[in-house]
Amino acid sequence: MKKVLVIRFSSIGDIVLTTPVVRCLKAQLQAEVHYLTKENFAGIVASNPNIDRVITIRKKVSEAADELKKNNYDFVVDLHHNLRSQQVKKLLKKESASFPKLNSEKWLLVNARINRLPDVHIVDRYFETVKTLGVKNDGNGLDYFIPEKDEVNPGVFPATHREKFIAVTASARFGTKQLPIDKMEQIIDVLRLPVILLGGKEDSARGEELRRRCGEKVFNACGMFSLNQSASVVKQAEAVIAHDTGLMHIAAAFRKKIFSVWGNTVPAFGMYPYLPGEGSEMIEVKDLSCRPCSKIGFKECPKGHFRCMNDIDVKAFRRV
Repeated sequence: MKKVLVIRFSSIGDIVLTTPVVRCLKAQLQAEVHYLTKENFAGIVASNPNIDRVITIRKKVSEAADELKKNNYDFVVDLHHNLRSQQVKKLLKKESASFPKLNSEKWLLVNARINRLPDVHIVDRYFETVKTLGVKNDGNGLDYFIPEKDEVNPGVFPATHREKFIAVTASARFGTKQLPIDKMEQIIDVLRLPVILLGGKEDSARGEELRRRCGEKVFNACGMFSLNQSASVVKQAEAVIAHDTGLMHIAAAFRKKIFSVWGNTVPAFGMYPYLPGEGSEMIEVKDLSCRPCSKIGFKECPKGHFRCMNDIDVKAFRRV
């Protein structure tokens, strides 16, 4: 096998979860590996030594069509399996394999509470796409490579946060995947170490409110760092408290002790932290008849009570 194209257009966590396949393609086939993704996610894989070339699009496959065709791939590994990736495979007319998304099984779990999903992590499902190539999971977990320029010097933190701290994701993309601010305040109160809040500029006000409530125990870094810089902070953390987000998977890449918090989504979808550090836990309210209410999320709880987050046991975080 000379040249392989891997396709995953988005998003942060999903792309990080493809890194074991990329590593094993490179190591076991000695192949030249190219990676096709959206332009705004290219930084996640740009420094990965197992990827020889990153090809990007903004919206349309046609933007990269000429470049893709001239590379004459031997095999296409479709880890996204959507309309765009179908267009790529039709364009290239090369041997390929696509990962099973199990959308029908997810629909049944969300809408009928019937769980027919295999008890298999999505990483291992990704490996089904390269089985015919003889590529096997090496069991070495996820990868995340931080460019040297993006390594964060702890000197930028307050003196109280420079040695040991807990990194906490301030929010999630969807409201039903993130803890209410009152619950976050209660959790921070029981933690034994100071906290660095991570998030984008859109989370700055939320982070500042938590800092106001919790005092000097909290350093609000929301909006301060790029994704790679936030990954550097995660790498330095003693432990990580994360919603079901990309930073949760980045933390797993660094084998961190992760307390992952689950609201409307469930670990049964197969995207829980992959091979995280010792002592990691998944925190969720089990046996709620309304959960999961979506495989992605909503702005607000459809039922209005938001018990999947409001009923989270704060005492569990004393073990962080």
